[in-house]
Amino acid sequence: MDVSELRKNAKVELDGHPYVVTEFQFVKPGKGQGLYKCKLKNMITGAVLDRTWRSGERLEAANVDSRTMQYLFAGSDGFTFMDSATYEQVELSAELVGDDKYFLLDAPPPGSDQPIAYAVLFYNNRPVGLDVPSHVVMEVTECEPGVKGDTATNVTKGATIQTGLDVQVPLFIKQGEFIKIDTRSKSYVERVNIGK
Repeated sequence: MDVSELRKNAKVELDGHPYVVTEFQFVKPGKGQGLYKCKLKNMITGAVLDRTWRSGERLEAANVDSRTMQYLFAGSDGFTFMDSATYEQVELSAELVGDDKYFLLDAPPPGSDQPIAYAVLFYNNRPVGLDVPSHVVMEVTECEPGVKGDTATNVTKGATIQTGLDVQVPLFIKQGEFIKIDTRSKSYVERVNIGK
């Protein structure tokens, strides 16, 4: 692949290891070739490194394939997922899952009868990572009461969702309500009305 194809979340192979691009910046100096500055994370060890490439350089795309799986449960060693078609189960370590653990639901989300589909990433048939959906709907299990009469715009309060993640929400959100969360920024998007 040409270096110009690099984007955030692109998978490349360096020194026999798969890496994912976590930060990406194109710099065009006044003279000379453009530079591609990237922060890369090793998909197996988690090590992070910085690399810079010049325009026109070529990289090898990592042989990473993605399989849609359903989250089953968390154990002492990690998180177990199942391929709904083959019923094959795969365990991902806590290190591989990282903060995405806050977006794992073992039951269908409210208002749906289908479980959330997670993309488990494999490198040479070895599980190396997880992609969660960009947005998930979660229940607020704890939150501070809103202050009556406080109508200033953009005032927020702390809330905890069902998986233990703390997020800032608008004052009108109450315990037991459902909210949509952006998994990339771990932030509140909107309240979701679920017919119970």
